[in-house]
Amino acid sequence: MSDVRHVLVLPDRDAAEEVAEEVTDRFGVAEEPQLVRDALAGEDDAEDAQWLVVVEDPAGRLDPVALNAFAEEYEGWLEKP
Repeated sequence: MSDVRHVLVLPDRDAAEEVAEEVTDRFGVAEEPQLVRDALAGEDDAEDAQWLVVVEDPAGRLDPVALNAFAEEYEGWLEKP
C-alpha cells in the first residue's frame, strides 16, 4: 500500500494544535503531525484562516471515519483525498 496522508481541517490554530497533540495519543501516530495555516481564498483578514493538520500514515492503517469523527469534536473535518 502506498503512503497515505490525511488532512484534518480545523477552524483555528488552537484547535489545530490540540488535534495535533491528541491525534498522536489517540491514534498512535508515529510521526509528528504537521500544522499548516490555510488562508481562505480572497480573504484579507488574518483571522479568516483554517488550519490543517497533516497526518502521515505510511502503513495506511488509520481509519478515515474515526479521523473525521475526531476532527468533528473540534468543529473540523477530514479532507477527502
